[in-house]
Amino acid sequence: MKTASILLAAIALAIGPTAMAQDGMEPVPARQSAEGEGPFGKLVIRGANVIEGSGAPPAGPVDIVVEGNRITGLFPGAAPESATRGAAREIDARGMYVLPGFVDVHGHNGDPDKAPQPAYGYKLWLAHGVTTVRGVSFYFGPGTPDLSDAARSNANTIVAPRLIPYAVFGDKWAGGDPDTPAKAREWVRWAKAQGYWGIKFFNDATPEVFKAALDEAEVQKMGTVAHLAQTGVAEVTARKAVELGLDGVTHFYGHFESLLSNGQLVRYPPNYNYFDEQSRFGWVARLADQTVEPGSDEWNDYVDFLVASGVTLSPTFNIYSASRDVMRARSFDWHAKYTLPSLMDYYAPSATNHGSYYKDWSTEDEVAWRNFYQKWFALMRDFHHKGGRITAGSDPGYIYQTWGFAYIGELEMLREAGLTPLEVIRAATLDGARELYAARGEEPPMGRIAVGKLADLVIVPENPLANLKVLYGTGHTRMNRETGEVGQVGGVRWTIKDGVVYDAHQLLADVAAMVEAQKAER
Repeated sequence: MKTASILLAAIALAIGPTAMAQDGMEPVPARQSAEGEGPFGKLVIRGANVIEGSGAPPAGPVDIVVEGNRITGLFPGAAPESATRGAAREIDARGMYVLPGFVDVHGHNGDPDKAPQPAYGYKLWLAHGVTTVRGVSFYFGPGTPDLSDAARSNANTIVAPRLIPYAVFGDKWAGGDPDTPAKAREWVRWAKAQGYWGIKFFNDATPEVFKAALDEAEVQKMGTVAHLAQTGVAEVTARKAVELGLDGVTHFYGHFESLLSNGQLVRYPPNYNYFDEQSRFGWVARLADQTVEPGSDEWNDYVDFLVASGVTLSPTFNIYSASRDVMRARSFDWHAKYTLPSLMDYYAPSATNHGSYYKDWSTEDEVAWRNFYQKWFALMRDFHHKGGRITAGSDPGYIYQTWGFAYIGELEMLREAGLTPLEVIRAATLDGARELYAARGEEPPMGRIAVGKLADLVIVPENPLANLKVLYGTGHTRMNRETGEVGQVGGVRWTIKDGVVYDAHQLLADVAAMVEAQKAER
């Protein structure tokens, strides 16, 4: 059995050496009077085209009435004067599109070397319409403010999305390594008592300990999700983890090891070294060559198994996308204005920073990853088409994926994988919300635009179903065919979280000021 120190070391290796060092993180400043308006006694959104989140097509114009933090009226055409009388704020959304607030099911904060002020990521999320984030974890280590940040956000005393805190199995407590089934159950009960909603696993426990933790999590109505790292996948593949009771699989880990075409174990090359991240990630794409083909009996059996189990998949396609074109990722439009210099430093090739593995990234590596994505897309597409639930998670702060922008990148990649635009929006809204509340046995209070739901809304000038790029904070480049002028269109205009109206342009300006201040310090 592992000692506690070895367990924490395994976590550090799975998520990166610097991610464990959270002591230097700055506290989130209190929300100021000029940061967001509301909630209001009555807020009216006029003339919107509504994409309500369940998969229903757009409908408009619709007047939306919000009282406090709840939607109280939806009026096709126009609301009667009696419904809007006394409104403290009106938003003219004629010609615009209103969607439910987006749900990011895979969030982290920065660390002192990367993005030391959590408000940086929180504001970028909100500026891109993300009103709920599951932290897996937001912070690592004992005494960290996952729970206090969540409580302050719930009270709207900080500028942040709604925060759903998960704890990494074995992290944060002083009770020693939960290396037996009894101690695993004890840790789960402890985490529940602290206020954590669920557990993130890194596949470093024995199957017996893993099963006990999953069983206890179900008793405690806590959600479970796993990054099934290569270090444990020989014993616990995705198929095995789901059989043991896991609620959600994130990333691609564990799936292809469940689909090997020859033998029970992955065939690693003789010079493979998991601790060398270029070796680890460069080789990942070659794993697809060892698996059965899409459409084969073994493939279909696995997809059917996943669908029947009710497991949720959050692929986080975007976080690995630089692997297929690192030059593109390094030069994203938003880096100059919105990515902190310290974050760009972290992204650069490094022997220590997790995900900064492009020390000698070649054409062969990129081609292998492009081919790998085709098989990964096929698996997710087949799972989705057979009724499985896919959700949107961005895993920001690594591999050139900056908060907020990374989330919209994930929506684009879900589209690339084969989901229709409406299906992408449902994955980002209602399905994401349902994943977070499923373990609690509750229908989520947000995730769709309906009377009685929380007022978590995104207002966008352009139609995201026609072009998801209009959701990026930097907008979409378009030429006016009549004048020949080239300009930026789109970008979220307002994000409403819990009835509080945030000006997305101001949020981005705040982030740009953070970036400029750090540049000036340097």
